[in-house]
Amino acid sequence: MSDKKKRKQGMLENVMRQFNNAADIMELNPNIRKILSITNNEIVVHFPVKMDDGNVEIFTGYRVQHNNSLGPYKGGLRYHPTVDIDAARALAMWMTWKTSLAGLPYGGAKGGIQLDPLKYSQSELERITRRFTYALGTNIGPEFDIPAPDVNTNPQIMAWILDTFMSTKAPSDRSANMHVVTGKPIGTGGSEGRDRATGFGVFLNIKFWAAHNQVNLKGKKFIVQGFGNVGYWASYFMQEEGALMVGVQDAYGSLANKEGISVTDLFAHSRTNRGSILGYTKANEINKEDFFALDCDICIPSALGNQITLKNVGGIKAKLIAEGANGPTDVEAERILLDREIEIIPDILCNSGGVICSYFEWLQNRNGEIWTLDEVLEKLQRKLFDSFNRVLKTAQEYKVDLRTSAFIIAIKRLEDTYVQRGVFP
Repeated sequence: MSDKKKRKQGMLENVMRQFNNAADIMELNPNIRKILSITNNEIVVHFPVKMDDGNVEIFTGYRVQHNNSLGPYKGGLRYHPTVDIDAARALAMWMTWKTSLAGLPYGGAKGGIQLDPLKYSQSELERITRRFTYALGTNIGPEFDIPAPDVNTNPQIMAWILDTFMSTKAPSDRSANMHVVTGKPIGTGGSEGRDRATGFGVFLNIKFWAAHNQVNLKGKKFIVQGFGNVGYWASYFMQEEGALMVGVQDAYGSLANKEGISVTDLFAHSRTNRGSILGYTKANEINKEDFFALDCDICIPSALGNQITLKNVGGIKAKLIAEGANGPTDVEAERILLDREIEIIPDILCNSGGVICSYFEWLQNRNGEIWTLDEVLEKLQRKLFDSFNRVLKTAQEYKVDLRTSAFIIAIKRLEDTYVQRGVFP
């Protein structure tokens, strides 16, 4: 079996082990455990798209809907070669826990298309997106399943999904479907602050952790894996707080400078370099395998799942791991980190700013409101502060780590819902 296949299977195994560990500790009702252990729906679509040269390619798209007992399914769509049914299952389950922990009226879903978007033109990506949306049909909807941006997708792709979905509705119904996706461009019903919400939330959780532990972030060294939307904004706000980025890694390479790397300068470079950090002259290129071993105080993995593993965990020097990505730390590596008293702010808490802000966008669309950037960020900060404190309190109550605490809170909310409503019939 290939390493790639093992890695994909590992994500699903990780989330199930995390779930079962928390379920054991909280003594979850065994019948509810059965329900939450499986997905509700799994949609796989194969669809043809004509390329610029006239040839037709067949693409495979996925949408896994894990649970909707708290409200409509919610979760991103990613365009990446690693997208498959197991990855979608794992990510959909994480979304269920994430929305539940945040106290949102949502369930969890995830999906995407198995492709490398760099291999396609803008016009080809538009046709792929529109054809995927049409293939999904009524499996998405503003009160049923609401997609959002994820890895390699962006506001433009959300706008194409919105337009395609609305074109299938009667003219009188189109305005009622604006909230079928979130993460849209501002001029197409998007929310102020959605672009930075996930990264800002990562930063806020680090700031809350620092305050709780009486740590001053000024002068603290951090490294970030992934310099896309999440990694950039997390780094930007860390730099604004006085912290120093000493290492950064993306899909193209790894850079380090113990004296610090300017976040804004590097971002400007990457914008003129097809999104790549390579070729930046104010930092040294290092081997990919040496990245997590860089000398730092805080590590922010903001790329893909299963990045911190038994292969590299031994070299980690950071005192805090702030998970900007979903599932970046595998279960075995996490045990070693916790044994070394390295704290982890878990993904379902740390990167939940994105889905919280998506909820704000959904509300604005439904209610015909437009909030300012300050309003959005203030509401986001309040919600995340409440989540962080509840996770701390539950961790102390159960004498567990922050991830297990977050899972207990999320699962308990779902358990209460099933107990109160019953199981049909």
